[in-house]
Amino acid sequence: MRHQPARRAGPRAGGRRRLELPQCRAGLQGERDYAWAWIGTADEHHSLLARRSLSDPTDLAFFYCYTPPGRPGTLPVLVQVAGRRWPIEEDFRTGKDHFGLDHSQVRLYTSLMRHLVLAIAALAICSVTAAATRQQTSTLPPPPVDPAEPPPADPGLIPLTVAEVKRLSNLLTRTVHDLAHHLYWAWWRRRHQARARWYHHRARLRRY
Repeated sequence: MRHQPARRAGPRAGGRRRLELPQCRAGLQGERDYAWAWIGTADEHHSLLARRSLSDPTDLAFFYCYTPPGRPGTLPVLVQVAGRRWPIEEDFRTGKDHFGLDHSQVRLYTSLMRHLVLAIAALAICSVTAAATRQQTSTLPPPPVDPAEPPPADPGLIPLTVAEVKRLSNLLTRTVHDLAHHLYWAWWRRRHQARARWYHHRARLRRY
């Protein structure tokens, strides 16, 4: 059974603990399902957030939280902030793997800054393009709702990713094979990832 998001938590009181199931940011392989415990302290601006995986109870993580004065200090807000770590890590990984963020061999500060700015600018352009075309380039079927559900006849295509936008943009400057060759492999990668995504979602249903 899938766990549904818990109701919004009320104001925190000193020493109060909560164990709820709010949803944080979804990952590439689906929703991240965790149980969260919010442990308050005598200081209303400091608290401890504990996270436990529902599929692996030994997977524990802890976050020391500071809530600035005048900012909302509720469990859903803190969970959303904790979930921001994943897109930051994904941006660094994509920047290093596809845009050479860490491939500079310069020794001067000015040269290093120029390299970083160009790499981050290229990453930002491709990220905006992927986000703007997400709805138009996705043909994914509905996700599975039963562990025994048979796979769809057509797995569809995942939306254009940042990495795929970068690969297609390279066709404007250099290419070894003809355009049809590169477009075929772009189609194959997106179709293969769509099929793997569907099976992964079905496998997650069996855990509950």
